[in-house]
Amino acid sequence: MNASLSIDFLRLDPEKNKDIPLPRYMTTQSAGMDIHAALEEDLVLDPGRICLIPTGFAMALPDGFEAQIRPRSGLAVKYGISIVNAPGTIDADYRGEVKIGLINLGPQPVTLRRGDRIAQMVVQRVVQARINEVETLEETDRSSGGFGHTGR
Repeated sequence: MNASLSIDFLRLDPEKNKDIPLPRYMTTQSAGMDIHAALEEDLVLDPGRICLIPTGFAMALPDGFEAQIRPRSGLAVKYGISIVNAPGTIDADYRGEVKIGLINLGPQPVTLRRGDRIAQMVVQRVVQARINEVETLEETDRSSGGFGHTGR
């Protein structure tokens, strides 16, 4: 990677959560940082169940950035574990604990344990759009063609 950005992380309850790694890149070219569960005890995520998982940290993103919370591909493919609002967004002005909304879309219960890698976080630039109300929109070749309009 050739771009870098400094982000301040605050470990919440440092004595209790000293065993939980802060978000980290697992390889030199990873786009996303792995996030670990700061669970007090094992949690069984039954099929269809949604749970909000604590991470034990808060952070301060610089103005003009967001953090997207995305599923980990291994958990998604092997067990059907996903982010219920994928991708989740953490805004630059949020300072509370980052919590991850997981859902079990698979057929079997999955047990989550303290320290498990449960999601990944990708930091992105944000552009806030200026809203212009108009009377009509410019026509295009596609126009209002929606889902499946180009075929298979």
